Amino acid sequence: MDTQTTSTTAAAPKGQRRIANIYSAFQTLGKPVFSFEIFPPKGDLTQEQAADVGGQLAQLYPDFISVTFSAGGSGSHGRAADATVSVAQLLQDQFGVPALAHLTCANTTREHLDAVCEDMKARGIENVLALRGDLREDSELHEFRLAVDLIAYLKDKGFCVGAAAYPEGHIDCADPRANIDHLKSKQDAGADFFVTQLFFQNSYAYAFLDEARARGVTLPISFGVMPFMSKSQVQRMVFMCGASLPSPIVKILAHYENDPVALEQAGVEYACRQLVDLAAHGVDGLHVYTMNRPAVARAVKQELDAASLVRG
Repeated sequence: MDTQTTSTTAAAPKGQRRIANIYSAFQTLGKPVFSFEIFPPKGDLTQEQAADVGGQLAQLYPDFISVTFSAGGSGSHGRAADATVSVAQLLQDQFGVPALAHLTCANTTREHLDAVCEDMKARGIENVLALRGDLREDSELHEFRLAVDLIAYLKDKGFCVGAAAYPEGHIDCADPRANIDHLKSKQDAGADFFVTQLFFQNSYAYAFLDEARARGVTLPISFGVMPFMSKSQVQRMVFMCGASLPSPIVKILAHYENDPVALEQAGVEYACRQLVDLAAHGVDGLHVYTMNRPAVARAVKQELDAASLVRG
């Protein structure tokens, strides 16, 4: 491991790790909560890789780091949960950064979720992002059919619970009004905050935020931005998430199609403009999908620091 990634930050005391408390503190400061997202390495969990990425991200002083629900190599829900929780524990214990562990409820049972929750508590994980998860052709829906079911369950277990929000609507939900209804139902079930799906056009985010507030959604919302690195990545995200592709990005992709280095730089710059505009608009939080690339996270944080838009 690169020795520069080693952190001397002490682990945050229990209670100060709860992300709901972080939002409350930052609302008094007038600056958005700033966070990153990483994913466990595919296949067998490599702690050295996770420590290297996590250590470099910790040096940028995010308010929390979320850890996605890994495929875990074998495709089993149990192994995926273990990979996610292991990285979340490492972030908190080794680098002192509050962690948000993703957890899905598709294709699993209450008995298994009970075991996962006990494991998370034993490892000091207090924050969980409750998700339905992807449905496969052979998916089995047991007691937990939707994210809202998982939210209520996790609240009863004593966790600080985050939930997903979709500025352009979930890919399985074509009705914009129903999209806000689902958001409100997650709040009513006990969610503490929201983190949005990625988007490439801030006007959609602002329209979504205005409608959510008008319909009684009062929880803090962090808006997720992913710097695009390649044409194939953008195409994959558009089809997976249903995100709209604005003309400026189409022009960037066409202009730098044969220059991957310049395209990556242009993608980071575009994301920085999104984030600066979101911060200036007064959103509750900024969430950066880092793709496990500390250099991308570093470039974004430097831009925000230069504008004094987040905690230094």
